[in-house]
Amino acid sequence: MNRESTFVMTRSTTWTLTAIAVALFVLLSWIFADGLLGPPLWNAEDAISSPLFTWLLILVIIGVGWVQAQRIPEEGLPLRAGSDVLTPGQVEDPVGWRLLMGNVFLALLWLPVRFFVGRDWLSSGWGKVVDPAWTGGGEALQAYWTRAVAIPETGRPPITYDWFRQFLQYMLDNGWYTWFAKLVAWGEVLVGLGLLAGALVGIAAFFGTVMNFSFMLAGTASSNPVLFGLAVFLVLGWKVAGYWGLDRWLLPLLGAPWQRGPLLAGAQANRVELEGRPVVNRG
Repeated sequence: MNRESTFVMTRSTTWTLTAIAVALFVLLSWIFADGLLGPPLWNAEDAISSPLFTWLLILVIIGVGWVQAQRIPEEGLPLRAGSDVLTPGQVEDPVGWRLLMGNVFLALLWLPVRFFVGRDWLSSGWGKVVDPAWTGGGEALQAYWTRAVAIPETGRPPITYDWFRQFLQYMLDNGWYTWFAKLVAWGEVLVGLGLLAGALVGIAAFFGTVMNFSFMLAGTASSNPVLFGLAVFLVLGWKVAGYWGLDRWLLPLLGAPWQRGPLLAGAQANRVELEGRPVVNRG
Protein backbone atom coordinates (compact mmCIF):
# COMPACT_ATOMS: atom_id res chain seq x y z
CA MET A 1 0.00 0.00 0.00
CA ASN A 2 1.23 3.51 -0.81
CA ARG A 3 0.91 5.80 2.20
CA GLU A 4 1.28 9.54 2.32
CA SER A 5 1.02 12.01 5.20
CA THR A 6 0.81 15.79 4.90
CA PHE A 7 2.15 18.41 7.28
CA VAL A 8 1.68 22.12 6.57
CA MET A 9 4.68 24.36 7.22
CA THR A 10 3.56 27.92 7.94
CA ARG A 11 5.36 31.05 9.03
CA SER A 12 4.09 30.65 12.58
CA THR A 13 5.27 27.06 12.63
CA THR A 14 8.69 28.21 11.46
CA TRP A 15 8.88 30.69 14.33
CA THR A 16 7.86 27.91 16.73
CA LEU A 17 10.67 25.72 15.39
CA THR A 18 13.05 28.66 15.76
CA ALA A 19 12.06 29.11 19.41
CA ILE A 20 12.54 25.38 20.03
CA ALA A 21 15.97 25.51 18.35
CA VAL A 22 17.07 28.46 20.47
CA ALA A 23 15.79 26.83 23.66
CA LEU A 24 17.58 23.59 22.80
CA PHE A 25 20.88 25.39 22.19
CA VAL A 26 20.56 27.30 25.47
CA LEU A 27 19.75 24.09 27.37
CA LEU A 28 22.70 22.22 25.86
CA SER A 29 25.04 25.12 26.65
CA TRP A 30 23.69 25.40 30.19
CA ILE A 31 23.46 21.73 31.18
CA PHE A 32 26.50 20.23 29.44
CA ALA A 33 29.00 23.09 29.52
CA ASP A 34 30.20 25.77 31.92
CA GLY A 35 30.51 29.50 31.35
CA LEU A 36 28.90 29.64 27.91
CA LEU A 37 26.02 31.94 28.85
CA GLY A 38 26.91 34.22 31.76
CA PRO A 39 29.38 37.06 32.18
CA PRO A 40 32.07 37.91 31.39
CA LEU A 41 31.08 37.93 27.72
CA TRP A 42 34.63 37.57 26.42
CA ASN A 43 37.19 34.92 27.35
CA ALA A 44 40.56 35.92 25.95
CA GLU A 45 42.11 32.54 26.79
CA ASP A 46 39.45 30.60 24.86
CA ALA A 47 37.54 32.93 22.54
CA ILE A 48 35.54 30.05 21.04
CA SER A 49 34.01 29.32 24.44
CA SER A 50 33.18 32.96 25.15
CA PRO A 51 29.51 33.70 26.00
CA LEU A 52 29.63 36.36 23.27
CA PHE A 53 30.07 33.56 20.73
CA THR A 54 27.09 31.78 22.29
CA TRP A 55 24.83 34.78 21.75
CA LEU A 56 26.12 35.25 18.21
CA LEU A 57 25.16 31.65 17.42
CA ILE A 58 21.72 32.26 18.92
CA LEU A 59 21.36 35.27 16.63
CA VAL A 60 22.32 33.06 13.69
CA ILE A 61 19.55 30.58 14.59
CA ILE A 62 17.02 33.41 14.85
CA GLY A 63 18.23 34.86 11.54
CA VAL A 64 17.87 31.49 9.81
CA GLY A 65 14.33 31.21 11.17
CA TRP A 66 13.51 34.67 9.84
CA VAL A 67 14.88 33.82 6.38
CA GLN A 68 12.87 30.61 6.23
CA ALA A 69 9.70 32.35 7.40
CA GLN A 70 10.03 34.95 4.65
CA ARG A 71 10.27 32.23 1.99
CA ILE A 72 7.05 30.54 3.04
CA PRO A 73 3.82 31.81 1.43
CA GLU A 74 1.07 33.05 3.71
CA GLU A 75 -1.08 29.97 3.04
CA GLY A 76 1.81 27.71 4.06
CA LEU A 77 3.58 24.84 2.34
CA PRO A 78 2.25 21.27 2.48
CA LEU A 79 5.09 18.89 3.31
CA ARG A 80 4.28 15.40 2.13
CA ALA A 81 6.11 12.47 3.67
CA GLY A 82 5.04 9.54 1.56
CA SER A 83 6.43 6.03 1.84
CA ASP A 84 7.14 3.65 -0.98
CA VAL A 85 5.20 0.45 -1.41
CA LEU A 86 5.80 -1.54 1.74
CA THR A 87 7.34 -4.95 1.16
CA PRO A 88 6.75 -7.90 3.53
CA GLY A 89 8.69 -7.41 6.74
CA GLN A 90 9.20 -3.65 6.20
CA VAL A 91 8.49 -1.40 9.18
CA GLU A 92 7.17 2.07 8.33
CA ASP A 93 8.77 5.10 9.99
CA PRO A 94 6.62 7.76 11.69
CA VAL A 95 5.94 10.81 9.53
CA GLY A 96 7.68 13.14 12.01
CA TRP A 97 10.86 11.10 11.85
CA ARG A 98 10.84 11.03 8.05
CA LEU A 99 10.40 14.79 7.89
CA LEU A 100 13.12 15.44 10.48
CA MET A 101 15.58 13.21 8.64
CA GLY A 102 14.80 14.35 5.12
CA ASN A 103 13.01 17.69 4.89
CA VAL A 104 14.97 20.93 4.69
CA PHE A 105 12.18 22.96 6.32
CA LEU A 106 12.92 21.12 9.58
CA ALA A 107 16.69 21.64 9.25
CA LEU A 108 16.29 24.46 11.79
CA LEU A 109 16.16 21.84 14.53
CA TRP A 110 19.61 20.53 13.58
CA LEU A 111 21.29 23.91 14.00
CA PRO A 112 21.56 23.88 17.83
CA VAL A 113 22.98 20.35 17.82
CA ARG A 114 25.50 21.22 15.11
CA PHE A 115 26.53 24.44 16.84
CA PHE A 116 26.94 22.86 20.27
CA VAL A 117 28.94 19.82 19.12
CA GLY A 118 30.97 21.72 16.53
CA ARG A 119 31.87 24.47 18.95
CA ASP A 120 33.08 21.97 21.54
CA TRP A 121 35.30 20.21 18.99
CA LEU A 122 36.71 23.46 17.63
CA SER A 123 37.50 24.77 21.11
CA SER A 124 39.17 21.53 22.17
CA GLY A 125 41.08 21.14 18.91
CA TRP A 126 42.31 24.71 18.73
CA GLY A 127 43.58 24.45 22.31
CA LYS A 128 45.68 21.48 21.19
CA VAL A 129 46.86 23.10 17.93
CA VAL A 130 48.39 26.08 19.76
CA ASP A 131 49.97 23.80 22.39
CA PRO A 132 53.52 22.67 21.47
CA ALA A 133 53.03 19.58 23.61
CA TRP A 134 50.50 18.43 21.02
CA THR A 135 51.73 19.81 17.71
CA GLY A 136 55.41 19.69 18.60
CA GLY A 137 56.72 16.33 19.73
CA GLY A 138 53.41 14.91 20.91
CA GLU A 139 54.41 14.77 24.58
CA ALA A 140 50.85 15.50 25.71
CA LEU A 141 49.46 12.49 23.86
CA GLN A 142 52.36 10.35 25.05
CA ALA A 143 51.53 11.22 28.66
CA TYR A 144 47.81 10.54 28.03
CA TRP A 145 48.49 7.11 26.53
CA THR A 146 50.96 6.29 29.33
CA ARG A 147 48.33 7.01 31.98
CA ALA A 148 45.70 5.07 30.04
CA VAL A 149 47.73 1.86 29.69
CA ALA A 150 48.93 1.87 33.32
CA ILE A 151 47.56 -0.94 35.50
CA PRO A 152 47.26 0.14 39.16
CA GLU A 153 48.11 -2.20 42.01
CA THR A 154 44.60 -1.81 43.39
CA GLY A 155 41.36 -0.88 41.72
CA ARG A 156 40.35 -1.07 38.10
CA PRO A 157 42.62 0.11 35.28
CA PRO A 158 41.41 2.99 33.09
CA ILE A 159 41.08 0.71 30.05
CA THR A 160 38.63 -2.19 30.28
CA TYR A 161 39.59 -4.09 27.13
CA ASP A 162 43.04 -5.67 26.91
CA TRP A 163 43.15 -5.47 23.10
CA PHE A 164 42.80 -1.68 23.22
CA ARG A 165 45.45 -1.39 25.94
CA GLN A 166 47.82 -3.47 23.81
CA PHE A 167 47.04 -1.29 20.79
CA LEU A 168 47.90 1.90 22.70
CA GLN A 169 51.02 0.27 24.11
CA TYR A 170 52.11 -0.68 20.59
CA MET A 171 51.68 2.93 19.43
CA LEU A 172 53.61 4.15 22.48
CA ASP A 173 56.48 1.72 21.92
CA ASN A 174 56.77 2.78 18.29
CA GLY A 175 56.59 6.51 18.97
CA TRP A 176 53.38 7.06 17.03
CA TYR A 177 52.39 9.86 19.38
CA THR A 178 54.81 12.19 17.54
CA TRP A 179 52.52 12.34 14.50
CA PHE A 180 49.26 11.02 15.94
CA ALA A 181 49.01 14.02 18.29
CA LYS A 182 48.95 16.37 15.29
CA LEU A 183 46.30 14.18 13.66
CA VAL A 184 44.11 14.39 16.76
CA ALA A 185 44.54 18.15 17.15
CA TRP A 186 43.82 19.07 13.54
CA GLY A 187 41.15 16.38 13.28
CA GLU A 188 39.22 17.98 16.14
CA VAL A 189 39.52 21.40 14.48
CA LEU A 190 38.27 20.07 11.13
CA VAL A 191 35.33 18.28 12.76
CA GLY A 192 34.39 21.47 14.60
CA LEU A 193 34.66 23.64 11.49
CA GLY A 194 32.70 21.13 9.41
CA LEU A 195 29.81 21.07 11.87
CA LEU A 196 29.73 24.82 12.45
CA ALA A 197 29.89 25.61 8.73
CA GLY A 198 27.56 22.77 7.76
CA ALA A 199 30.14 21.21 5.43
CA LEU A 200 29.79 17.43 4.95
CA VAL A 201 28.06 17.23 8.32
CA GLY A 202 27.52 13.47 8.21
CA ILE A 203 31.22 12.76 7.59
CA ALA A 204 32.39 15.32 10.16
CA ALA A 205 30.01 13.95 12.81
CA PHE A 206 31.09 10.37 12.03
CA PHE A 207 34.77 11.14 12.62
CA GLY A 208 33.73 12.97 15.77
CA THR A 209 32.06 9.79 17.05
CA VAL A 210 35.21 7.82 16.21
CA MET A 211 37.30 10.13 18.41
CA ASN A 212 34.67 10.15 21.18
CA PHE A 213 34.56 6.35 21.13
CA SER A 214 38.36 6.13 21.24
CA PHE A 215 38.58 8.48 24.20
CA MET A 216 35.93 6.48 26.05
CA LEU A 217 37.76 3.20 25.32
CA ALA A 218 40.85 4.83 26.82
CA GLY A 219 38.91 5.45 30.03
CA THR A 220 38.04 9.14 29.57
CA ALA A 221 34.38 10.05 30.01
CA SER A 222 34.26 13.86 30.35
CA SER A 223 31.95 15.27 27.64
CA ASN A 224 32.52 12.35 25.28
CA PRO A 225 29.26 10.46 25.99
CA VAL A 226 27.17 13.59 25.37
CA LEU A 227 29.04 14.55 22.20
CA PHE A 228 28.91 10.96 20.95
CA GLY A 229 25.14 10.73 21.42
CA LEU A 230 24.45 14.06 19.72
CA ALA A 231 26.82 13.29 16.85
CA VAL A 232 25.04 10.00 16.17
CA PHE A 233 21.86 11.98 15.46
CA LEU A 234 23.81 14.26 13.13
CA VAL A 235 25.06 11.23 11.23
CA LEU A 236 21.49 9.97 10.87
CA GLY A 237 20.27 13.38 9.70
CA TRP A 238 23.16 13.98 7.29
CA LYS A 239 20.87 14.72 4.32
CA VAL A 240 19.42 17.90 5.85
CA ALA A 241 21.48 18.64 8.98
CA GLY A 242 23.83 20.89 7.01
CA TYR A 243 21.20 22.51 4.80
CA TRP A 244 21.66 25.84 6.57
CA GLY A 245 25.34 25.74 5.73
CA LEU A 246 27.67 24.66 2.95
CA ASP A 247 25.94 21.30 2.47
CA ARG A 248 23.14 23.20 0.80
CA TRP A 249 25.47 23.39 -2.22
CA LEU A 250 27.97 20.60 -1.52
CA LEU A 251 25.54 17.69 -1.29
CA PRO A 252 23.70 18.44 -4.57
CA LEU A 253 27.10 18.68 -6.30
CA LEU A 254 28.57 15.53 -4.76
CA GLY A 255 25.44 13.43 -4.39
CA ALA A 256 25.72 10.02 -2.76
CA PRO A 257 27.32 6.69 -3.75
CA TRP A 258 23.93 5.42 -4.94
CA GLN A 259 23.07 8.67 -6.76
CA ARG A 260 26.09 10.69 -7.80
CA GLY A 261 25.85 14.44 -8.21
CA PRO A 262 27.16 16.37 -11.23
CA LEU A 263 30.67 16.69 -9.78
CA LEU A 264 31.22 12.99 -9.04
CA ALA A 265 29.25 11.84 -12.07
CA GLY A 266 31.46 13.97 -14.31
CA ALA A 267 34.61 12.66 -12.67
CA GLN A 268 33.43 9.08 -13.13
CA ALA A 269 32.55 9.69 -16.78
CA ASN A 270 36.01 11.17 -17.42
CA ARG A 271 37.70 8.22 -15.72
CA VAL A 272 35.69 5.69 -17.73
CA GLU A 273 36.49 7.47 -21.00
CA LEU A 274 40.20 7.48 -20.17
CA GLU A 275 40.06 3.77 -19.48
CA GLY A 276 38.42 3.21 -22.85
CA ARG A 277 35.19 1.75 -21.50
CA PRO A 278 31.74 2.88 -22.57
CA VAL A 279 29.91 5.29 -20.29
CA VAL A 280 26.66 3.82 -18.93
CA ASN A 281 24.01 6.24 -17.76
CA ARG A 282 22.35 4.73 -14.67
CA GLY A 283 20.00 7.67 -14.15
